[in-house]
Amino acid sequence: MSFMKGDLLTKTRKLVNGLAKPQPVWLKAMEHAPPATFPRPDGKLKTISLPEDVYIKKFFQKHPESKGQDAIKISAYDPPPARLFGLRVLELKEQGVIEEEAMTVADREYRKEKKEKKKAYARLKQIARLQGTKPPPNPYPSAIKERQALERKFVRERFSDPEILKLVEKMKDEKRAERYNGTAGTGF
Repeated sequence: MSFMKGDLLTKTRKLVNGLAKPQPVWLKAMEHAPPATFPRPDGKLKTISLPEDVYIKKFFQKHPESKGQDAIKISAYDPPPARLFGLRVLELKEQGVIEEEAMTVADREYRKEKKEKKKAYARLKQIARLQGTKPPPNPYPSAIKERQALERKFVRERFSDPEILKLVEKMKDEKRAERYNGTAGTGF
């Protein structure tokens, strides 16, 4: 029915009038009380943009390594550092600071905060070593390492799961058979 234009009611009417489909029970009721129609946009949908998006793009140009680290976490309360950078630049511009200076100040604050976080974690690890306990997990892990930790179980499982091992053996046998049949047919 994708070739016909219109909503469900008009498509069904066309099919019934063309004798391609028997009249459904609900058609008369739907004709008396048709569903609400909502206006559609004229062309393309407008992209949603926030005022700080320009500065977020500049932040990622300056710090491309943070793209993997600044993954958006839906359940997190803290916005990613790139958004904080953009908001800080806007805040400084509202106070009357020039855009370039605002960006350098926000960048300096970002780098300072990043260094402080690394130093704090290094100190926590040092204290744990002195106490003889296991160091705490990194409170600021990279998004890549988080994903790898989630996938580690499945990566290890492929070496011990009997079903996967059967599939691997089956594929190896098929490959051997193809090689044997392929070499026997060519005359080697």
